[in-house]
Amino acid sequence: MINTDELCMNCMKEIGKLKRCPHCGFHADSPQTAPYLPLRSVVGNRYLIGRLVDFNGEGATYHGWDLANRTPVSVREFLPDAIATRDPGSPRLRILAGCDLTFSECCQSFLELWRKLARLRGLSALISVIDIVEDHATAYAVSERFDGMSLREYLLNGKTGFIAWEKARQLLMPVLSTLGTLHSSGIIHRGISPTTLFVGSDGKVRISGFCIWQARTAKGDLNAQLFPGYAAIEQYERDAQQGPWTDIYAFAAVLYRTLIGTDPIEAPIRAVNDKLMVPAKFAEQLPAYVINALINALQIMPGDRTRSVEQLRAELSASPNAAAAAAEGYAGQGTPPAPAPARAEPPPDPHARKRALSAGFTAAIISLGAGLAIFLIFAFATGIFGGSKTETTTVQVTSESTQFEVPDFKGMSYLDITSNPVWTEKFTFEKVDEYSDTVLMGYIIDQTVPAGTMLEKGSQIALKVSKGKEMIELPDVRGLEFTAAKAQLEALGFKVVKVDRENDGLQVENTVYAASLAFGVQYEKGTSVSLQVWTALVTTTAGETTAP
Repeated sequence: MINTDELCMNCMKEIGKLKRCPHCGFHADSPQTAPYLPLRSVVGNRYLIGRLVDFNGEGATYHGWDLANRTPVSVREFLPDAIATRDPGSPRLRILAGCDLTFSECCQSFLELWRKLARLRGLSALISVIDIVEDHATAYAVSERFDGMSLREYLLNGKTGFIAWEKARQLLMPVLSTLGTLHSSGIIHRGISPTTLFVGSDGKVRISGFCIWQARTAKGDLNAQLFPGYAAIEQYERDAQQGPWTDIYAFAAVLYRTLIGTDPIEAPIRAVNDKLMVPAKFAEQLPAYVINALINALQIMPGDRTRSVEQLRAELSASPNAAAAAAEGYAGQGTPPAPAPARAEPPPDPHARKRALSAGFTAAIISLGAGLAIFLIFAFATGIFGGSKTETTTVQVTSESTQFEVPDFKGMSYLDITSNPVWTEKFTFEKVDEYSDTVLMGYIIDQTVPAGTMLEKGSQIALKVSKGKEMIELPDVRGLEFTAAKAQLEALGFKVVKVDRENDGLQVENTVYAASLAFGVQYEKGTSVSLQVWTALVTTTAGETTAP
């Protein structure tokens, strides 16, 4: 029987009484980032929560342990940080004031998404969903644990950073087939990228990173996570129509990265000035039909883009007959029309239900307000509240709270915060730039108003935003005496390493000949630079001879 008290909360292997895991290096006393579930919390009386693996505007993913089956699992928690939080010491979520309706709608979307995925067990490119649980005032999806590396890591670990078409075809075409099945089941991923595709030890790719549409669409109720270069243009506008073509764009962008070795240009930039191209050296090596398929699938405007998985699969086929069959029906037309509704009909408008609820809610408020107004007029006219009829009375009725709770912005993207109306309609923000060695550029280091504080609408919050690591220019120190060059570079923030270079007798000893980095270029503060320094002159004594 496994003693769960002796499990590593990262790799879920037994470590006895040890604090540091000998298998993965995780320390038992490592803190869990707030507001996420503390280590060893239990969900649904069955799943032990381990280390936080990943989080975004929709929620968090943890390593976990199935207490019933005694197996490692992956647990996804619905925790939208724009509208909910968790108080210290409590596992229950607390919905921020005024966000109950949004939370309820998004939580239902979360449950519907994972229930659909649970019905698709057995697909080669999917990680099987084991269970769906409601606990701690939120929802959880439990999946089999899958250990692998992201496609981005896989490519970067190679010698070139890209792979040949034949290998890419074997790797990614099963993903495309699975996308087709997802679309037929009413699921649009909206987050396909090299960081959400994982390569297993079996060499096969699995799709991860499933999120509700609200977390993959900008300018909405949640803090959206979009993958620059892979998110389609329609994801940057709240009311733009999304569908299978949205995933087609992302898949084609992944294929482009896999074959070319660089990320595609972001869609909003391409919409203004499209410079996306296939470099000549790759154009010479790739089959023409593959390039053509990429061009069609990476069209900026959805109406110009490949519309279905079937169409893209045909265009990526080496068979001319298959490509011709896909083109049949729109040959000779400038822009292919949308395919039959059975294959490319957009999913039901995700905003429809929200608009219907909002309309009903608005009607109720109007009716209530009218009744309240009539009552107040009658009350004060007849003096039923007491006092003289001639007294002047001021009645203030507020329809919404003027105070809002400040979220914890630390670790979030400044761009996401200031482009999200959920926050910009409540607060104003002041940006304070600061270098940081630990926080990525553009992300929040700290905030002047602590999380949980109640502020009046429109109050200002100063956000300390990371400028990334400080960049410094490497000056030309050639010809300088090494000690002087070293002092100059270290004062700027470089780390200096001395490398001796043999003196041919014509050079001034102990002066700098060259550097391992290019002069006049900016580097991160703390970068190490090697200086080649002329050694002392070599002297010879009488009688020494040189071998012929």
